[in-house]
Amino acid sequence: MATPERPPRWDEQLQRRLARGEETALGELYDQLAPMVHGLAGRILADQAAAAQLTREIFAHVWEHPEDFDPAQGTLRSWLGALTHRRAVERLRARRAAERVPGGDLRGLAAETRAEAETRTEAEIRAVATAARVQYVVDSLPQPLRETIAVTYYDGRTYRETARLLGISEQAAKQRMRLGLELLATELAEERARQDEAGDGET
Repeated sequence: MATPERPPRWDEQLQRRLARGEETALGELYDQLAPMVHGLAGRILADQAAAAQLTREIFAHVWEHPEDFDPAQGTLRSWLGALTHRRAVERLRARRAAERVPGGDLRGLAAETRAEAETRTEAEIRAVATAARVQYVVDSLPQPLRETIAVTYYDGRTYRETARLLGISEQAAKQRMRLGLELLATELAEERARQDEAGDGET
């Protein structure tokens, strides 16, 4: 007996519509995922105007190249997140480089000092990018897990305080936190792998 084919996912259907040039598909995609793209870009770039510009560029890229998304590799949301992250980091690196060169801040420094400054800048960029990636993944978790992490981890509360605030048992708070952190670790590992693969695929 033949196994019935599974219905295409929402993002697979959307990709097909984009490939046919349906502008309504782009509108639906923008309504669904523009807040995520803009938020991630904004956290990395710390510049709302630059984040808005990058958001427009990301959706223009999807409109022009819907075939770049491979549903077999994950969801459209994850792909857009990885694309946004990579381009925002590239934009941040370019901005930092431009901030150094015009004033000649590094030209008069010894080679060792110049290398140290560049290493420090790269470390700062990686720290910003990592923090943004963590927040992006936390935002994608189910709401009960997301709010438990927010109250317990970000607000620095005990499990007892979290349980009281959320109206759940202390044991439930611990279970949610453990599951949330496990999912966070898994998602971050997968996100890093996707970004590494995307980076390797670029020319």
